[in-house]
Amino acid sequence: MIKLVEFVVRKEELSHAEFADYWLHDHSPIAKEMPGLKRYVTSLPADPEQSEYDGVLELYFEDTDALSEAFDSEAGQRTMADAESFLQVGEGPRMIVEETVQLDETA
Repeated sequence: MIKLVEFVVRKEELSHAEFADYWLHDHSPIAKEMPGLKRYVTSLPADPEQSEYDGVLELYFEDTDALSEAFDSEAGQRTMADAESFLQVGEGPRMIVEETVQLDETA
């Protein structure tokens, strides 16, 4: 399992509250349609005024081929087109990682 992790930055004309509302309620349903997506996590800062970024995105896929296919798909293209309407795409750091869970007491 691989994970894409990205720190996201909102468009300057949006307040943090407007950004969060759009990300959680309008964009997320679009993004969830990407093929091969196994898990989709959005995280918002507890104190946005003191945070360098507006949120953290985590997308899980079986492997890097599945990730590429998802973004190359029609649903992936729709997702990215919508992201450009409220995010400064590519502004924050991004990594593709292999996750190793050291402890998970939530299960």
